[in-house]
Amino acid sequence: MVTLSIENLTKWYDKISALHDVSFKVDEGEIFGYLGPNGAGKTTTLRIIMGLVYASHGSVQLFKNDQRSAVIRNDIGYLPGEFHPYGNMTGLALLDYFSGFRKDKPPILRERLLNALNVQQTDLTRRVKFLSHGTKQKLGLVIAMQHDPKLLLLDEPTTGLDPLVQKSFREIILDRARNGRTVFFSSHVLSEVEEICSRVAILRAGELVAVESIENLRSKMVRRLQVRFHGPVPGDLANVPGVTRSQITGNDVTLWIRGDVNPILRTIAQTEVASFIFPEPELEDIFLSHYRNDGGNAVD
Repeated sequence: MVTLSIENLTKWYDKISALHDVSFKVDEGEIFGYLGPNGAGKTTTLRIIMGLVYASHGSVQLFKNDQRSAVIRNDIGYLPGEFHPYGNMTGLALLDYFSGFRKDKPPILRERLLNALNVQQTDLTRRVKFLSHGTKQKLGLVIAMQHDPKLLLLDEPTTGLDPLVQKSFREIILDRARNGRTVFFSSHVLSEVEEICSRVAILRAGELVAVESIENLRSKMVRRLQVRFHGPVPGDLANVPGVTRSQITGNDVTLWIRGDVNPILRTIAQTEVASFIFPEPELEDIFLSHYRNDGGNAVD
């Protein structure tokens, strides 16, 4: 069953294009990642899905219904990219306040979420304006999930969370998917997306570049290799199979590699190397795998 269906979604702000003809579907029980650089249109998409912003053209369906239905919105949990809770409320009062908007959806997951995200009792009794950014983000996640929604819409959900809490968050999301819940979230953290998503959509300047399974994404991924040689950089590195781009500065070279890394490793091993850095791929490397041209106006 399809939980979220977006067809030809387009949004203009005066003469600035935020989204252009975006279409994709997200299935029930799927964890779907929404990727793109700042200004790509991710937040605009989420706001349209929530009914906070109207599209200039196109449609959004939730559970095969128009998304404007108030009843349907009761089955959604939403965390905005910039969560600014009411500062004079205590943490507990904030949770109760948002729970009160869904009288028929009690916060059945609240205690489990508070424990999993390591929210302390003292955090719940203090006024929110005195809490750290990370703790506020945890409260935002609890608010979004405490009523066990069928669909979670999360905009950069792990912003401000420490690594242990990020791990707990991923476990929560995987558990929700196992229970048939659908998760749609934007992220700049590639390891997070790789670990929990089944598919991702890649957005650039308001246009959908690709919808890929994680397996296909890995196979097309370009990785960056940085090498410093004791002497001059060998002149044939750019022609080694798998090298898609090279940048040389003095004795330093940065290589962008797709696919099998062994040919370039064998070539480099023939020359004295001073340093060798081959980090995990970054989100930018994924974008380079799908598009290279800059330009275009966009609003995030």
